[in-house]
Amino acid sequence: MLNQIQSILSTIDAIIWGPPLLVLLVGTGIYLTWKLKLLQIFKLPLALKYIFSKEEDTDDDAKGDVTSYGALCTALSATIGTGNIVGVATAIKAGGPGALFWMWIAAFFGMATKYAEGVLAIKYREVDENGQMAGGPMYYIKNGLGLNWLAKLFAIFGVGVALLGIGTFGQVKSIADAAKIGFNIPLIVTAVVVTILVALVTLGGIKRISSVSEKIVPFMAILYIVGVILVLIFNFTKIPSAISLIIRSAFNPKAALGGAVGITISIAMQRGIGRGVFSNEAGLGSAPIAAAAAKTKSPVRQGLISMTGTFIDTIIICTMTGLVIVVTGSFTGNLEGANLTTAAFENGLPIALLGKYIVNIGLIFFAFTTILGWNYYGERCIEYLFGVKGIKPYKIIFIALVAVGSFLPLEMIFIIADIVNGLMAFPNLIGLIGLRHVVISETQKFFDDIKEVDTDGIEEKMTV
Repeated sequence: MLNQIQSILSTIDAIIWGPPLLVLLVGTGIYLTWKLKLLQIFKLPLALKYIFSKEEDTDDDAKGDVTSYGALCTALSATIGTGNIVGVATAIKAGGPGALFWMWIAAFFGMATKYAEGVLAIKYREVDENGQMAGGPMYYIKNGLGLNWLAKLFAIFGVGVALLGIGTFGQVKSIADAAKIGFNIPLIVTAVVVTILVALVTLGGIKRISSVSEKIVPFMAILYIVGVILVLIFNFTKIPSAISLIIRSAFNPKAALGGAVGITISIAMQRGIGRGVFSNEAGLGSAPIAAAAAKTKSPVRQGLISMTGTFIDTIIICTMTGLVIVVTGSFTGNLEGANLTTAAFENGLPIALLGKYIVNIGLIFFAFTTILGWNYYGERCIEYLFGVKGIKPYKIIFIALVAVGSFLPLEMIFIIADIVNGLMAFPNLIGLIGLRHVVISETQKFFDDIKEVDTDGIEEKMTV
């Protein structure tokens, strides 16, 4: 019975993540990249500078609930999760090393998409009944396009992702597996502890979630990155051949991996783009929900900050995981998911136990913060559909689903997550395409104003 259900879900997943959605996702990013004049390359230094700028945090005219950095950490807490460890391993296992190349492509163009989402989040946000900022695709679809039915459809799918996709099952299962593999902790113990911790944090709302994320996200990212760097140092002679294999297998998997592998270019593309979106969420419409809470008065400034999330998540962290797996050759075995990544770190370090702990501690923290971020996203979607009265029942259901997530099969979890992710992406991408001229004009105005300020400053110095 379970196999039949999984087979049906796999068929639905293949339909949703077929060529139309992949073309829409990447095509939207390509269009925005072109119209915004490669903004993700030329404005990335400015975007990284804005992350740590305190300029608008002390500006009384800047409205919002948390700092721009806090909003980014909340968004990163939702994106830096199992996709960076389990998702990359799953993509490479199913699509070969070439899947990592397609993750890069999706992330590069996804940075322009994420930028546009951040711009529109601030442009069309509102103040809710509790006096908090509310924004995201449902608001820019409603206020920008006037399509409230489509906005509600997005909110419904958003709740589905929070409750059945990225937000609960996939993360809790990964935490439970990591605790079992790394520390031999029984599933039931992990389920109880995680459920209690999630309840304590999420019941405090966006400010508590943001506060916890600001502390955990930098710590977990640094810990994991140091571990990856150690593996690459010990295997630095293999890095050039690993990169060559990644690129060759992206366009010719059989020649790169052997004819018996059965991996095609379309499979490598689908797995790479699909898992890339699962990880960085560019185009899904989740990050702008967090961005809308940022204390800022500039849509473009927040868009640039939001854009760095995809860069950090996929271009940096997913690449590191992928390189470790390919460099060590671990993907050629029978392992998958967290076990595959753990084996790669164990094979890549002289002390195998160290690799085991790096992966599993990182996975526990990554997955936990993803639960927190997606709890908030789902809450905003529920509020849009039912008002503030729907928040408490939603949180109770969310916490209950966290409690049972440890006991579900991994493959089915990822299939369900893929399905609801894809459904959520469609209305958001329609919103982005429909409001593309707003994004372009806001961007043009912002940088024209910066040029005027710089010119005035130079002229003033010359006069003096």
